Amino acid sequence: MNQAVNSPFRYAGGKFYARKLILEYIPQHFSYVEPFAGGASIFFAKDKVQKNWLNDIDEDLVNVYLFIRDYPEKLIDTLKNEVATKERHNFYKNVFIPNNPLEKATRWYYLNRTSYSGIMNMRNCYWGYGDKYSMRPENWGRNILRTSQKLQNVRLTQLDFEEVIKQVEDNSFLFIDPPYFNADQDKFYNHSFSKECHYRLSNVLKNSGNRFQFLLTYDNSPEIQELYSWAKLIHEKEWNYTINRTDDQKKTKDVQDDIKKEATVKKGSRYKGREIFITNFALVTEGYTQLSLNYEYI
Repeated sequence: MNQAVNSPFRYAGGKFYARKLILEYIPQHFSYVEPFAGGASIFFAKDKVQKNWLNDIDEDLVNVYLFIRDYPEKLIDTLKNEVATKERHNFYKNVFIPNNPLEKATRWYYLNRTSYSGIMNMRNCYWGYGDKYSMRPENWGRNILRTSQKLQNVRLTQLDFEEVIKQVEDNSFLFIDPPYFNADQDKFYNHSFSKECHYRLSNVLKNSGNRFQFLLTYDNSPEIQELYSWAKLIHEKEWNYTINRTDDQKKTKDVQDDIKKEATVKKGSRYKGREIFITNFALVTEGYTQLSLNYEYI
């Protein structure tokens, strides 16, 4: 399968709603790499190329990707009779103890599809399923099969981002979507990304970026603007998305405030995503810099 499909996961900080904006930036390439794959919305939204590599430091996430790619029927079979309820969510979160990789993948997939914003940090993994806004369990199997087809012959690894970047082939294209600079990512992810990691990422891209092209997405902050002052382009971008609140109201206010300030937004409200896009190459379209600023997609 080569055509666009949706990611198999919900993922905090994912780029589902920014896909159209991001795809406009991607040049022609034969080798595609995501060092911070997460939900890999951009990979699934674009055409596959000759070589594709998805990497993430999260062992449990990569384990699910491997089952979707290599053993989709096994994962589908373990999920086929599931229902989306708070009781089952509590069971998988607090009671169920997986004993093998398949059971780990089953637990992760169930919690991801039924938790608020796809947050998989167990301290902040709350019930967040709604029939109107979430994929129903009876459709999970078809979703897994579609994404399994697209993942065929895709390299999947669980490495530090620096190791990936140093290994990429010359003339590859990298889509790089690290955790935000000015956010407490420990509340959302199981692996912390320190300020030192942000500086390490900038250094490795600066020192080796002449071998490949990259698009890097970040929260817009003076620190990041300064850190990447050496880059070719830095564009301010924004897009619209709709918030549909189906979360467990027992979440703490601090967590609510940190998830895009969603605690103060009513269900169905429109919200703007704002980031900067950083590249080490010039865009082909003449004058694109001015046209792209503040362009919106719904």
